[in-house]
Amino acid sequence: MPDPSKRMLELLSLLRDGRAWQAAELAEALRTSPRTLRRDIERLRDLGYPVSSVRGPGGGYQLLAGRAMPPLVLTDDEAVATVVGLRFAALSRADGSAAAADSALRKLGQALPPRLRHRIEALSASTEAVSRVARPLDLRTVQLLGTAAHAHQDVRFHYTSRAGRGTERRVQPYRQVLFGGHWYLLGWDADRQDWRTFRLDRIDRLAVPGTTFIPHEPPSGEAVVFPQGSPCHGVVRFAAPLAHVSGRLMAQAGSLEAIDDDTCRYVTAADSWEWLAVMLAAVGVPYTIEGPLELVACSRQLAERIAAATRQSPGVDSSESRRRS
Repeated sequence: MPDPSKRMLELLSLLRDGRAWQAAELAEALRTSPRTLRRDIERLRDLGYPVSSVRGPGGGYQLLAGRAMPPLVLTDDEAVATVVGLRFAALSRADGSAAAADSALRKLGQALPPRLRHRIEALSASTEAVSRVARPLDLRTVQLLGTAAHAHQDVRFHYTSRAGRGTERRVQPYRQVLFGGHWYLLGWDADRQDWRTFRLDRIDRLAVPGTTFIPHEPPSGEAVVFPQGSPCHGVVRFAAPLAHVSGRLMAQAGSLEAIDDDTCRYVTAADSWEWLAVMLAAVGVPYTIEGPLELVACSRQLAERIAAATRQSPGVDSSESRRRS
């Protein structure tokens, strides 16, 4: 390996697995001499990497985890942001890059000092993804909610609804979920005494007063199943077998379950009722919207627009169009 830079990166990659390497074994893996290996180890130490060594014939090297930041000279917030970004990439990608993100996440985690590990563990334990595209989000909000959910701490914040109405909320956070390009908080609303979902980009003036709570049993035992009554929760009954509908449904996420041999029910969260109305119609089988009213209204508007477009199309007899409708 003639290129010293590549050799150094390979050496660092090998040491990052946490094991203690015999000097001869490490030199063989790098295809270099013991003397060059010793020089490379010293260069790593000069860069701030804590590499321990044991002298003698059986001596070796080991990278000590958690005693120094990487040589990028990141602040604590920057280091957490990097880990959060890798965590989101690992969660939200279905291709080979997810494995690369997981690998990078493990390596970076080994170099984090203990003071940051609690924040990272809290975020990892309280986030999941059921979608692949995230829109910009305030990292501080994700961090505070993740830590509060992990530690069972109450939170308070100002929330702006879809209609633009602002309210003050007291919530017991449970899980943050990526869906449809947005991050949502699933939590127990202390004032409404029920599970609610909140879009994170509509949360501001977030505060953690320091009080704790005993967690409620989550709805259906899964964070990705949004609770009944949620403002972004739609329920549809299809008059067709589950196998037939599942092959035509193009939603990013949701729960599709058989009611009987001839009908099934679809439960999903949707940031856009207009998009969901179009997607449901595209399935091509009869269906009934069980809720909410917003989805009903959007579906009616869609039907009216389609009917109007058909009536106004050239070459279509209006009486024949009315008879068919």
